[in-house]
Amino acid sequence: MNPHSIGKNLAASLVLMAVFVAPVSLNAQTTKKRAITFQDLISMHRLSEPQISPDGKWIAYTVATPNLETNHTSRDIWIVSVAGGEPRQLTHGGSDTRPRWSPDGQKLAFISARIEGNQQVFLIDIKSGTVNRITFLSAGADNEIWSPDGKTMAFVSSVYPDCTNEACNARRDAEKSKSKVKAHIYDKLLYRHWNAWSDGKRSHPFIISADGGTPRDLTPGADYDVPPFSLGAPEAIAFSPDSREICFTANTDRDEALSTNGDLFTVPAAGTSAPTRITLNPADDWGPVYSRDGMWIAYRAQTQPGYEADRWRLMLYSRKDRKETNLTENFDRSVESYEFAPDSKTIFFTAEDKAEMPIYAISAVPGSTPKIIVNGNFNEEFDISADGGTLALARTSLTMPAEMFVANSDGSGVRQLTHQNAQLLSQLELPSPEAFWFEGAEKTQVEGFLFRPPNFNPAKKYPALLLIHGGPQNSWTDAWGYRWNQQLMAAPGYVVLAINPRGSTGYGRKFTAEISHDWGGKAYEDLMAGLDAAIAKYPFIDGSRVAAAGGSFGGYMVDWIATHTGRFKCLISHAGPYDAVSMNATEELWFQEWEFGGTPWANSEFYKKWSPSEFAAALGKYKTPTLVVGGELDFRVPYTQELEFFTALQSQGVPSKLLIFPDEGHWVLKPQNSQLWYKTFRDWLAEYLK
Repeated sequence: MNPHSIGKNLAASLVLMAVFVAPVSLNAQTTKKRAITFQDLISMHRLSEPQISPDGKWIAYTVATPNLETNHTSRDIWIVSVAGGEPRQLTHGGSDTRPRWSPDGQKLAFISARIEGNQQVFLIDIKSGTVNRITFLSAGADNEIWSPDGKTMAFVSSVYPDCTNEACNARRDAEKSKSKVKAHIYDKLLYRHWNAWSDGKRSHPFIISADGGTPRDLTPGADYDVPPFSLGAPEAIAFSPDSREICFTANTDRDEALSTNGDLFTVPAAGTSAPTRITLNPADDWGPVYSRDGMWIAYRAQTQPGYEADRWRLMLYSRKDRKETNLTENFDRSVESYEFAPDSKTIFFTAEDKAEMPIYAISAVPGSTPKIIVNGNFNEEFDISADGGTLALARTSLTMPAEMFVANSDGSGVRQLTHQNAQLLSQLELPSPEAFWFEGAEKTQVEGFLFRPPNFNPAKKYPALLLIHGGPQNSWTDAWGYRWNQQLMAAPGYVVLAINPRGSTGYGRKFTAEISHDWGGKAYEDLMAGLDAAIAKYPFIDGSRVAAAGGSFGGYMVDWIATHTGRFKCLISHAGPYDAVSMNATEELWFQEWEFGGTPWANSEFYKKWSPSEFAAALGKYKTPTLVVGGELDFRVPYTQELEFFTALQSQGVPSKLLIFPDEGHWVLKPQNSQLWYKTFRDWLAEYLK
């Protein structure tokens, strides 16, 4: 779902963001470059999940490549030498992810749906290329990890809690599939989540021999998920160094829709006893990582129950005396992923900091201060070698899709290993973004980013597009994106402005927290002040031709803008909460109740205060042409929010268009749907900005 000061005056703080562009040949450099197209964007290889081999010589990673014609994204495992050289494709299953090296380095485990379209655990022998299937479960498998001794593997699979074996799970699935009745019946909340209805199953951790066989459920009968649903969180399961214990994250509260209370549990890998809860924090504890000496479990924790955007602290749990230590209480950024160094004395971690993602190191001693090890751009993922000498990075920037890099563990010697998008990138003109600071609400310094269009002519006047991010506790970062790609949006000849208003992450705890209970307040002021500052600073922006677009909270802000200013030529609202009361149909109710200070019936006036729908009462209030977009499988912001907003616009005679995807959720992911999304988006802008 991040330690430098941020206060400098606007004129003194305009900077060019540092970017890493893949090297290209001399011939390519002399070729005239062109603007990026959607076909370029959808053709790019998407690299992720770097994993260093135990001998430190290889990096395995996943490459995902969308295919517009088949409307499918192919995923396979590749490897590249740490010493450099051409990468090699290792698997060809088309649905292969999560490469994980065996402790002896001879095999890679991975998840694949290559057979029957059902995800299972597979192993590939590195030398021979032989692939063996390990699991044969009706519900499939995911999140596989090796035991340190290499004898077993842990993974998760969904089961019916009252089923005691695989035959029972398979039989019940078959009965449901054959039944002509497809009704949903529930007696408690969180009956649907993200984009799927609950089917009565729970995700449980399993153990299986590395040679295959019958897996063993480690939480039989448990009516809770291991791990709980989370987007982009660190690994939620870990083996102890002696392979005898597993630690996992679970939320056992009955009212999951109202609770963010994840805790850590340990269970014997032999399954000889029930899990033991080892953390009692009423907020979220997540992602155990054992130290190599077995003395500690590192994890991250929040302290505010119900606040899913609370800052993540890096914690240590002592296995000897069961005490917990907060290592980053005085570090005003939120910890993302983390790994112990082999000596168990240092922990490497990532944290977003003003649109970038450095890698930090901190001593596993109370009172230690983190220091930046690897800076520059957005280091999305990392892994550390067994000897502690090498870091593998999946690094990206606003001018480069993610590629694999390596660095020494002291941060020196950063090198790019893969260039799998270099040939395409060499043809494209991708202007570097410019960061600028301005004075927002309450004289707080706020950061924004400006993208000039390709073939930029400083003597011309350009229309501008203001982008508003979702979350709201999120940020525009120095990272390549595919769903809201700023380069593609600037390509038709627009200046694109991406501003990080109040609520944005990476600028400290206070800055992030100031969005809650104030959705249309300081954040709105920050955005309008940022637009004014950019127009004043950059004479090539035509302030009379400006549009605004956003998704999720950004969609909410567009809905809010529609009744609070007439300065925009057109608007685009994607998956935006329009009516705060009817948004109570969302699944994660803790979010709604935290942000709006309680339930709609207990705090109705507050809901009305910040609900764009309340401003539709005055006939003629809406005037700005608006494109409204949503997905029928969006359970986070139910698509009826888009229907309500579009109905209000149409009822008041406002030029408007509705685009609803029946097979998409909160995000538009299918290649052909993405193509239509971008085309409709750009056509709408062209109609009103050109």
